[in-house]
Amino acid sequence: MRFVRPFLLGAIFAGAFYWFTTHHQGTNPVAEVISRPTHIEISEAAGPEKLDAEEQNNIEVYHRVIPSVVNITTRTMAYDLFFGPVPEEGQGSGFIIDKDGHILTNYHVVGDASQVDVTLHNKKSYKATVIGRDRGHDLAVIQIKAPELVPVVLGESKNLQVGQKVFAIGNPFGLSGTMTRGIISSLRPIRTPQGALIDEAIQTDAAINPGNSGGPLLNSHGEVIGINSMIATGGSNQSAGIGFAIPINTAKAVLSDLITLGTVRRPSLGIVSLPIGPEMAQEMGLPADYGVLIVRVVPGGAADRAGLKGGNERAYLGATAIMIGGDLIVAIDKDTIGDQQDLANVMNKHRSGDTVNVTFYRGRKKMSVQVVLGEARDRA
Repeated sequence: MRFVRPFLLGAIFAGAFYWFTTHHQGTNPVAEVISRPTHIEISEAAGPEKLDAEEQNNIEVYHRVIPSVVNITTRTMAYDLFFGPVPEEGQGSGFIIDKDGHILTNYHVVGDASQVDVTLHNKKSYKATVIGRDRGHDLAVIQIKAPELVPVVLGESKNLQVGQKVFAIGNPFGLSGTMTRGIISSLRPIRTPQGALIDEAIQTDAAINPGNSGGPLLNSHGEVIGINSMIATGGSNQSAGIGFAIPINTAKAVLSDLITLGTVRRPSLGIVSLPIGPEMAQEMGLPADYGVLIVRVVPGGAADRAGLKGGNERAYLGATAIMIGGDLIVAIDKDTIGDQQDLANVMNKHRSGDTVNVTFYRGRKKMSVQVVLGEARDRA
């Protein structure tokens, strides 16, 4: 008995401890007095929310254009010092411009890719062929063979206004079918990271991110007014509210060449020229303190055929020998020509075979002549 009694007492204490902890642990006295209703009442809208006119326009533009916007993926072979040739993938956007499957995008989206694939909004994918490249305008045309394609409507970029509402549709960071909205913030010339000059580029605060390149910038009617091309990020590699698009008129001017020739017949005056400023003009006794002085005309070139004259007197610019005494070009059509950049900007508005009116000084006599532009030898 003496040994049984401690055993029984221990069993009783263990049982009591188990019962207490099982049935009383975690009891919250406050919870026991909470009143729980049998039902709750909430306020709900009487029906579907009505859209205002601006929202309705946004939705209409999106549904009208989204079937025409495509996702472009590329594969390029790069050489690694240790592993040899390795594939690199890229991504961008584009938009269908005709029922034959031609798609407009940026040159830097396709570059020299060995493989280009296009995914439509309906998730169907197709192999694409690069039809034409224009590094100078950062444009390219690719083509797919697919049924029932929906082309975009190409608008006008000539009379755009700062403050005008715009939409950007594309595939930022691979997120297909994304639309953002903003305004035209400015119209200005810019130079791309590849060195291409975009004259009167459309600056916008519509969010443009990596993957948007090559996609359409639209007006409020859903017409394409630009091709989203680049962003200013301050090093963050994402939208900082400053994006740029190539004006659609720049693309329309070269589309025919890109599709039919695969390249652009870039125009040329066929001259070697020297920019003139006030000091040089005074030294040379020129009648205008701006313009480009023709040092030499290319034999058989556009300027030569039109009768423009190069220099006939040797002089030195520092240690460099030049020919002076040639014609001084001061305007082409209605554009003032102050230096070679102005001349390049005018050439970007034209193509080989166009006729322009060149205003120049020969001696002190102001003259003008019609010049049929030739084709530049460098097609890069």
